[in-house]
Parts: sequence; C-alpha cells; structure tokens
Amino acid sequence: MPVIWATQVLESLAKTGLPSRAEISDAGLGVRAECVMLNKGPYIVQAIHTLDDILKRMSGHQAKKRPLLRALRVWDNNPNATPSLA
Repeated sequence: MPVIWATQVLESLAKTGLPSRAEISDAGLGVRAECVMLNKGPYIVQAIHTLDDILKRMSGHQAKKRPLLRALRVWDNNPNATPSLA
C-alpha cells in the first residue's frame, strides 16, 4: 500500500524561504514513505531541492522501512591517530 507523507513538510520554507527545525525533521522522516507532499509557495523550487537533499542523506539510514544506525567513521584504524570527522 503506498504511503504519502503529508505533515506540512517544509511549509515555512516554501512560503518564507526559511524552514523550521521541526520541518527539517519531518522531511527526514519522509524517507519512509513512497511520496512526500509539499505545499506551494514562492520558494517551492528551493523547498524541492532541500527535500531532495535531505531524502538522499537519510536514505543511508533506512532499509525496508526500518531505521538503521550506520557506523560512524570518527576514528582511524590507527590507535595513535587523532580523531577526525571524516
């Protein structure tokens, strides 16, 4: 059954050009759905590009509608190495 994510995703971004933190979180959860609905506004193209970027980043954390924790690559294999944010 297809799922449409429609929770005012990026609505203030589409209307004012600035998203709220909650809207960014809602957009990230849209990766679980087959379709994400956006409301129209003067900044709709920016909202579409932002949603695309968020969904691409979040797709690495989802598999078969179940959240996954990916391995963080904060430390090198060398125990004497300093931490890096690679």
